[in-house]
Amino acid sequence: MKKLLLGDEAIAQGALDAGLSGVYAYPGTPSTEITEYIQNAPLAIQRDVHRKWCTNEKTAMEAALGMSYMGKRALVCMKHVGLNVCADPFVNAAMTGTNGGIVVIAADDPSMHSSQDEQDSRFYGKFAMLPVFEPSSQQEAYNMIIEAFDYSEKEKLPVLMRITTRMAHSRAVVEVKEEAREQNPLNYDSVAANWVLLPVNARRRNNYVTSQQQHLEDDAEKADTNEWFDGDDHSLGIIACGIAYNYVRECYPEKCPFPILKVTRYPLPKNLVRRMTEMCDNVLVVEEGQPVVEEQINGVMPGNAVIKGRLTGDLPRTGELSPDCVRAALRLPQQEAHEPCDDVVGRPPALCKGCGHRDVYAALNEVLLEYPNARVFGDIGCYTLGFLPPFHAIHSCVDMGASITMAKGAADAGQWPAVAIIGDSTFTHSGMTGLLDAVNENANITVIISDNLTTAMTGGQDSAGTNKFEAICRGLGVADEHLRVVVPLPKNMPEIKAAIKEEIEYKGVSVIIPRRECMQTYQRHLKQKKNKEAKQ
Repeated sequence: MKKLLLGDEAIAQGALDAGLSGVYAYPGTPSTEITEYIQNAPLAIQRDVHRKWCTNEKTAMEAALGMSYMGKRALVCMKHVGLNVCADPFVNAAMTGTNGGIVVIAADDPSMHSSQDEQDSRFYGKFAMLPVFEPSSQQEAYNMIIEAFDYSEKEKLPVLMRITTRMAHSRAVVEVKEEAREQNPLNYDSVAANWVLLPVNARRRNNYVTSQQQHLEDDAEKADTNEWFDGDDHSLGIIACGIAYNYVRECYPEKCPFPILKVTRYPLPKNLVRRMTEMCDNVLVVEEGQPVVEEQINGVMPGNAVIKGRLTGDLPRTGELSPDCVRAALRLPQQEAHEPCDDVVGRPPALCKGCGHRDVYAALNEVLLEYPNARVFGDIGCYTLGFLPPFHAIHSCVDMGASITMAKGAADAGQWPAVAIIGDSTFTHSGMTGLLDAVNENANITVIISDNLTTAMTGGQDSAGTNKFEAICRGLGVADEHLRVVVPLPKNMPEIKAAIKEEIEYKGVSVIIPRRECMQTYQRHLKQKKNKEAKQ
């Protein structure tokens, strides 16, 4: 059976066909569509596959470990920076091993289309001593996720699958199975001594996992998807990783005159690499993201070849690759391209018309005119656009949840006023612990939790703390008299400004919650309501 699928959707379909019992994820571009596909898939509904969003990536990884402990197959999905959030359980998962299969999807975002950095998740796989799969096409993504679950259970290790934005968000026809594998039965085969990471157990497991590395590399050498393609001209060899293989093939639609090694499985298949570096005068390493493979080859197996790639400037050091930059690296003539039209006006991203965040920033800016040295610490979400015109309202945005802790640190340094603005989903993701720190020290900060009742930036997914924020803040110790809820509308501007000013003047922790539904989700809910009424 054939389907036209995004790379994300191919992974999701493959996971379901592999007998998935649960997907655990926090929405983050470019990984979001994997979980959304599973949430809406008839098979997932029929089989009652777990498919609710998690509060953050760490809780997702830990829940998947729990499902694996009971013998069932679990998928964990996140964007690359989410792997930082779940690094503790991810790295330790190599020490516990698996019972049911675990596959962790890390969707990297080279060129930072919707991210803070360009980190390459393959480093995490090497660091954690786990096998890494990197598909070069949607069909491989589908096939590989099924293979990854089998491999996880065979080797008793989680498998990291690394994709990039272009793979996640491009479509291709994929041949899928007619019937899905049944889910694993519940079993009690987990060995307690592996899962209780006391030092005595962890040392034993560490020795075992370390000794597995040669075996994992041998398997990568034999993997069907780590392919060698002969070429007659040995003046150059090409090592192409993951989706970058497609860019090389686009440069040579008929036949490449040079040998090509396509790498889609790690640990790096060193024998195949040595064959290339000993055979060829020059080797071009084409990989999306950081020069992970290029550095390894330079370090231990350059052979007789001159190694070229991102480090040498033959390919751009940053950003996404493209067929054009690969053509340039191969010294091929550039294809005809159309020059951009000078008459097109740039359209930088902006907060939606009618967005409640707009009213919050308008009120905050007016109040802070009275405080020339005020600093506003922002966070990750669509409200980060408050940095741009016309608001210019925030001074920092570093990582999920950093607004509150950075405001506290600034206050510790003597800054006043120190204001933190954070969204509802980001607050439950990783802002609550920072607020607890602030309460425990009665830090002189004002926290604004801009609650639009959804995870808006990634498409309107459920927010973990909806209708719970007042209770959470009280539970963390925020005083009732300094916990205020307002409705961000122009008509309420005097009330909002008064609340902000009063809480800035209070010498301690205060929380203001401006609450109004995101305009995008409001429109969707309105449409759904009308459709429902029309059917009645």
